[in-house]
Amino acid sequence: MSAKIAFLFPGQGAQKVGMGADFYEEYEVAQEVFKKANQALGFEISDLAFNGPAAELKETANTQPAILTMSIAVNEVLKEKGVQADVVAGHSLGEYSALVAAGALSFSEGVKLVRKRGEFMEAAVPSGQGAMGAVIGLDREDVEAVVEEGSEFGVVELANYNTPIQTVISGAEEAVEKTLELAKEAGAKRALPLPVSGPFHSSLMAPASEKLAAELNKLNLTSPQVPLLANVRADYVEDVEEIREALIEQLSGSVYWVDTIEQMVADGVDTFIEVGPGNTLKKFMRRIDRSVTALNVNSVTSLEKTLAKL
Repeated sequence: MSAKIAFLFPGQGAQKVGMGADFYEEYEVAQEVFKKANQALGFEISDLAFNGPAAELKETANTQPAILTMSIAVNEVLKEKGVQADVVAGHSLGEYSALVAAGALSFSEGVKLVRKRGEFMEAAVPSGQGAMGAVIGLDREDVEAVVEEGSEFGVVELANYNTPIQTVISGAEEAVEKTLELAKEAGAKRALPLPVSGPFHSSLMAPASEKLAAELNKLNLTSPQVPLLANVRADYVEDVEEIREALIEQLSGSVYWVDTIEQMVADGVDTFIEVGPGNTLKKFMRRIDRSVTALNVNSVTSLEKTLAKL
């Protein structure tokens, strides 16, 4: 029986200087993607991805189009090698890569859209007023209880359900700090602030959601040609209106990653390939379900390893 394959696309935080350079050198299809991105954005995102500086690549408005571009470059190489996804999903920002891979959004429009999304997110909350933190070693119910307790100090919400024992919280800086302390008291193995520029996936992102909604209304979205799960719902989205709504909700709502993966496994997916920079989602897979095959492609070397395993 042949494998049922899911492509998983990473989100913000996966970026690193040098990403995609080896694909650019070796594969014409990858080169085409980077050139298209440069053209659509009006500056050399390829140069920033390959050469940095790291501080500039880390700016949300640069990170987002860089990750999307690298992810789609890898997706095109996999297609050329005859590896096709039966289903796709992306973690937060990665959902835009999934939409492009599924044919629901054109790459040029997608890369311009995530550039704007990054700008909207940076502008939504003044620097230093919002924060995010990771809680490791508490299950979902315990984290939810801790967040409820912490919310007396200000806005603090559940941002990402990444694995059964790793959850990210987001909100106002003081409320997040206090909630991380409460998490430690509740028995978390680790509770630490994350090096991000804003309180993503919290209600503080509402101003960015409004601007994003206006941009999405201008876009020519189509129904996905490959089944696609939206992580804010952990379910399939099929029509254009559903896709649009899920993308708007996702900016200030939670990423239900565990539930998204569990839904795919329930539907018979047995092979998961992380497509794009980093290997965070592959690591998450080990915590969510060890019975399935988890692979990743973030370099030409890892591509060869993955092709050998398939």
